[in-house]
Amino acid sequence: MLVPFFSFGPNQAPLRTELTAAMEAVLDTGWLVLGKAVEEFEAVWAAACTVPHAVGVGNGLDALTLALRGLGVGPGDEVIVPANTYIATWLAVTHVGATIVPVEPDAATFNLDPVAVAAAITPRTRLLLPVHLFGQPADMTALLALARQHQLFVLEDNAQAAGARWQGQPTGSFGDAAAHSFYPTKNLGALGDAGAITVTDSVLAARLRQLRNYGSTRKYEHELIGWNSRLDELQAAFLLKKLPHLAEWNAARGAVAAYYTAHLADLEPSLTLPVVAPGATAVWHQFVVRTAQRDALQAHLTAHGIGTLIHYPQPPHRQPAYAHLKLQEGKFPISEAMAATSLSLPIWPGLTEAQLAAVTGAVRSFFSAPAAGRGR
Repeated sequence: MLVPFFSFGPNQAPLRTELTAAMEAVLDTGWLVLGKAVEEFEAVWAAACTVPHAVGVGNGLDALTLALRGLGVGPGDEVIVPANTYIATWLAVTHVGATIVPVEPDAATFNLDPVAVAAAITPRTRLLLPVHLFGQPADMTALLALARQHQLFVLEDNAQAAGARWQGQPTGSFGDAAAHSFYPTKNLGALGDAGAITVTDSVLAARLRQLRNYGSTRKYEHELIGWNSRLDELQAAFLLKKLPHLAEWNAARGAVAAYYTAHLADLEPSLTLPVVAPGATAVWHQFVVRTAQRDALQAHLTAHGIGTLIHYPQPPHRQPAYAHLKLQEGKFPISEAMAATSLSLPIWPGLTEAQLAAVTGAVRSFFSAPAAGRGR
């Protein structure tokens, strides 16, 4: 049985009529940029995140970058980021001219280790940038306590965690701002690039609306050195149709994660399964397992028609883009070990029990096969 790593079909096909009607409604208005669909989505997304304001932008990287700019973070400031994350988290800090301070994650949850964060704070630290990686909430209780103690801003990278909760509170509602991505494969995905920033402060929200639109609130008047990053009206209309299904889709992902856990748990310690921290409600953007035999396991699954991906094969400090930082191999051993041993299994709404059985059966057959035959 072929099991793709990801498929849009099962959740988008039932919405095809609604999505087509949404597109036609936007076309009929003749208003294609910053119109009523964007306004409506901003309102409902803010409500979903339990904050007063959401500002729609072009994508998740712009959401991070504009949030940093809106908070006044720039040259001379240090920003604490995870050493293990998608490179967009680092790129945003670079784009505003601030200094990246990488910190190792907790080895069990993949998220920022508050103890390591505390040790990395200096007089130049301006902001903490936790990532709710793979849909697993970071420990916002401890991180917010550190931020208050040292008078730091907090910007959440919520790109992979739409609908997740920490201690019952939605991620994206803890920090001074939060960046969201609606890239098509996200838990809440548009039909192209899209993003948003959620904030509680009305002054910051107004500034972000200026920054996304050439620094302007009135045509041809530019108070700020702005950006061009506006949530597309069509994408907002699509997201409005998809948002009511987010809880259902997240529950489906949770059911997949529960199946994997039930059918693979006895393979530990050869295979390490994801850990959900106490107090966290995960939304399972990815189901990431770890094994010292990662490459052989991936080859074995590919041979059995099972799609997999590696999130991520190189941590940011080992990417050519950041060679100038001279962060040598071995500098962040936990992050490097994760990059060398992690493998993401298929997890998306619509996976059938037969497909899940095929995935777990193939994984189990790898670990039960003689070592000489693995990966062939």
